[in-house]
Amino acid sequence: MRKVIGIGETILDIIFKNEQPTAAKPGGSTFNSMITLGRLGVNTEFISEVGRDRLGDKIRAFLAENNVKADNVYDYDGGKTALSLAFLDENMNADYLFYKNDSAQKLDYVMPKIEENDIIVIGSFFSINDALRENLTYLLDEAKHKKAIIYYDVNFRKNRKSQVRFLMPNILDNFDYANIVKGSDEDFDNIFSENDSDLTYKEHIEFYSKNFIYTQGANGVTVYSKGFKKHYDAKKIEVVSTVGAGDNFNAGVVYGLLVAGVTYDELKNGISEEKWDQVVKCAIDFSSTVCTTLDNYASKEYCEEYSKHTPIPADEE
Repeated sequence: MRKVIGIGETILDIIFKNEQPTAAKPGGSTFNSMITLGRLGVNTEFISEVGRDRLGDKIRAFLAENNVKADNVYDYDGGKTALSLAFLDENMNADYLFYKNDSAQKLDYVMPKIEENDIIVIGSFFSINDALRENLTYLLDEAKHKKAIIYYDVNFRKNRKSQVRFLMPNILDNFDYANIVKGSDEDFDNIFSENDSDLTYKEHIEFYSKNFIYTQGANGVTVYSKGFKKHYDAKKIEVVSTVGAGDNFNAGVVYGLLVAGVTYDELKNGISEEKWDQVVKCAIDFSSTVCTTLDNYASKEYCEEYSKHTPIPADEE
């Protein structure tokens, strides 16, 4: 049975609309993806850390409730679980404030069993934080050795823009590890001051990773692969919140890879247009459904129905 192993930050998201708090949800970029995948019945494991506090206990319980193995969610003494404040503007796009102590992070974990064609999900500042880098690359080296698929969501916030010069070596290192790189137009504007998807791929990504997914919100998605480029339109929906959009897009990509039976070797050699169509359809489906709610993840009901109509083949489970 193929596994999906996510590694990333765990926080409590507090969502503000019209300057008033309207919802509080356990979150974190990779965390949100893993919750949706767990609800879809995917074999999932999550590596993270929380404070040894009431919020940390709540988050660990929430992972278990949603079928995400949390043996490697470390609760560190003397620290507090991180907070994120997401302020929605008139277009329901979020501006973030983060409250966490990066220096307190240690990322203690026991190496999970990784097998060929398992999928490793990394992303956001967590994946380029120097304080965690050694322990993260320990996992990535093992994944690469075992021929697991490494999926990297850049997810680079504008509040880190002033640090780009110092973080660039880790960003490029992640590009090199990744079998698939995914990022938004905003991410690459923040990192490279680049707004053209073709130039982003040719000048910054292709040398490291042949498979690239470039998202532009309501303007859709463009996929680049070995000798392949295709644009996909976004769904027209009434947006309530974009907080979980990218994270659930990632969950959809991973689910689509499992549904289509995409392997490590296939990604290396270039997968078919038909399989990319399946992968991107799942990604857009999950991103779209989350944008119609204030949740960070797809609902249990939606996931149950989706997995019935678009099941993972028995030999891929």
